[in-house]
Parts: sequence; structure tokens; C-alpha cells
Amino acid sequence: MARNTQVIFLGINDAGMRVYDWLCDQEDVFVHSLLTTKDQLRVVENVEPDYIVSCGYRHIVPKDILDIPKEGCLNLHPAHLPYNRGANPNVWSIIEGTPAGVTLHYMDAGIDTGDIIARRKVETDFSDSGKDLYERLEDTQVELFQDAWPDIISDSISVTEQDEDAGTYHRTSEFEDLCKLDPDEEIRVKELLDRLRALTFPPYDNAEIEIGGETYYVEVDITRE
Repeated sequence: MARNTQVIFLGINDAGMRVYDWLCDQEDVFVHSLLTTKDQLRVVENVEPDYIVSCGYRHIVPKDILDIPKEGCLNLHPAHLPYNRGANPNVWSIIEGTPAGVTLHYMDAGIDTGDIIARRKVETDFSDSGKDLYERLEDTQVELFQDAWPDIISDSISVTEQDEDAGTYHRTSEFEDLCKLDPDEEIRVKELLDRLRALTFPPYDNAEIEIGGETYYVEVDITRE
């Protein structure tokens, strides 16, 4: 393959930086830019890269930008699509018992709805906190991309079209609502523990409850015998 395969990378989180660094080390790839904000996307118009690769990017990419790369736009999402499109997939896998995993897919005008290139499940355990699962999902995203990249650039992949009516989708506002604990809510113990462990992500204070005019933050630590 020619040495001038040009990539523009979109990302900001730990997994994104690891994928970015790995791509930069590939002799047959030139990573032109690392973009983290929406107003930087006009760089894509100037460069007209072969690929956009996205991992951890926090903004919706407009269709006119998605149409520019010659070979397409790839996104790593820390969910086993079509489950848990959108925000906080690690949390919702625990809350709803949906499959946890990661997916590499083509980007389209929807949110995590593009054709699937590769995906991989990640095992879960009742002792997992939201942070535990998040970190395993990050590791698996990096591994999946490294495994899939040679087939992508050699044009030897087959894709799976997503059914947009299947799976699940969650907004950031749903996570914010989940964080607010109602002291008068009646709930099964297992459901409460799932909720609390999904929201346990130190050093962040997620689950909160107001008692006697004071706000308290709640975490759990579940261990096997």
C-alpha cells in the first residue's frame, strides 16, 4: 500500500489517544491532525483525507464533513451495537443487562447507526463498577481497531447494516436523571445495587441523594467472597 494514506483523527479520551498514537506509529499512514472541537472540523475540507477515524469525540459530525473522506469515516463506540447507542454505554449495560462490548462502524448522519465493520463483546461481572467496565471497554476498543485496521485499508472487510429500530439509545439527560436518588423510591435490592455500581466512577461524584436538606454522594464496592 502507498505510504500516503491520510487520516484525520477525532478524539479526546484515553482510548482515543491510544488509537491515535498507534496510527501515528504506522509507517504506511500519515495522521494529519488530531481534532477535539467542533470548530476544527473545517480542517477536513482543506485536507480531504482518505479516512476520518473517531474515538472519544464528543460532537456530532455534520453530513457535509462525513462526505469528504475518500474511503469513509470510522468510529469506535464503547458498546455492542445496536445496544447502547449514544451516551454512557457502560452505565446502561449494567443497568439494563444489555450486552457490553465495543463496535467499529462507519459514521453516518445518525448517532452510532452506521454499518458495522467489527464488534467484540466484553464480559461483565456483578462486582463491576461503571469505571471497571469503562476501562475494559477502552482496552477492547484499542485492540479491536488494531485488529481491524489491516483489513480496512486492504479493502477486505464486509459490513453489517444496522436495524435502526433494534437495540437501545440513551441521552446524557437520562444519565443525569439516573444520578438523582429518590429517598422515598421503592426498589428491589439488586436493581439498586446495579444502579449504584453503574454510577460508581471515582473520582467523580455521580449518585446523589438529599436527606434533611443535605446532599450526599453514594458509591458501592462489591467484592466476591
